Amino acid sequence: MAAVKCPTCGRKFDSEKSPAMPFCSNRCRQIDLGRWLNEDIAIPFRESEEYDPAAEPDQPDDDD
Repeated sequence: MAAVKCPTCGRKFDSEKSPAMPFCSNRCRQIDLGRWLNEDIAIPFRESEEYDPAAEPDQPDDDD
């Protein structure tokens, strides 16, 4: 048995028996998805000073 902690509710559960790893249940999985879609949680992003989108070459259109 590998007991892990659910990132949504904090409950400890058996990871081998969970159908929704890394969550304890499908309900916790849906709650987490809703948080991402509502932008309640996100991955931090900092634009690099070195990145210049104007410096990238134009991509040819393949629609012809």
